[in-house]
Amino acid sequence: MISLLLLLALAGGLFLLSRHLPDRWNPFTPIVLTEPPGPFTRMKLRRLAGEPELCRAVLAEAGVMVSILPDGSAGEDCPLEDTLRLPGRFEPARPLLTCPMAAAWTLYEGQVLRPAAERHFGADITRVQHLGTLACRNVRGGQRRSQHATANAIDLAAVRLADGRQVSVLRDYGRDTPAGAFLREARDGACRIFAAVLGPERDAAHANHFHLDLGRWSACR
Repeated sequence: MISLLLLLALAGGLFLLSRHLPDRWNPFTPIVLTEPPGPFTRMKLRRLAGEPELCRAVLAEAGVMVSILPDGSAGEDCPLEDTLRLPGRFEPARPLLTCPMAAAWTLYEGQVLRPAAERHFGADITRVQHLGTLACRNVRGGQRRSQHATANAIDLAAVRLADGRQVSVLRDYGRDTPAGAFLREARDGACRIFAAVLGPERDAAHANHFHLDLGRWSACR
């Protein structure tokens, strides 16, 4: 009985404390995509997977007007649920993603990728080149389905800057150059938002891109 009362008191204290915390430090408030990542960012993004209406509201609050798609399938054991087309600076344009991945990307681009480009190059990003989001397949060399099988992942290959320069994971990652430093910051920043971040240090299959997903497994390699 005493333990139960202590737990209730602790829970009540945490709730009262949370009312005075900034949103990104408050585990009880929805994620705000226009604010920097906080300690509960990944938890809040995962929560969106079970609340499609909240996810769409979070995107709308950030000014992102998406095209909602009907549920369907990309093939056997590859259900497409709560997916959308995400506008933006993408090449190919308007990638198909789950709503939580779209929210994660919006946060990543606005709070990590573009600020890093300004710091290292003094220029904004005009194009984001990716290698795809949807592929009904297993993880390479494994038996479980890839996060790409449900459009819950994106492969970032390169960015183009406003001054015309291109920064490529294949060419520039790991180099002692501004481009290399930018990509390192982009990789490290992604690890604060996405569940799994796999790049050239992971294996040869990721030599030309960063794989970003919101699956159940966590990795930053």
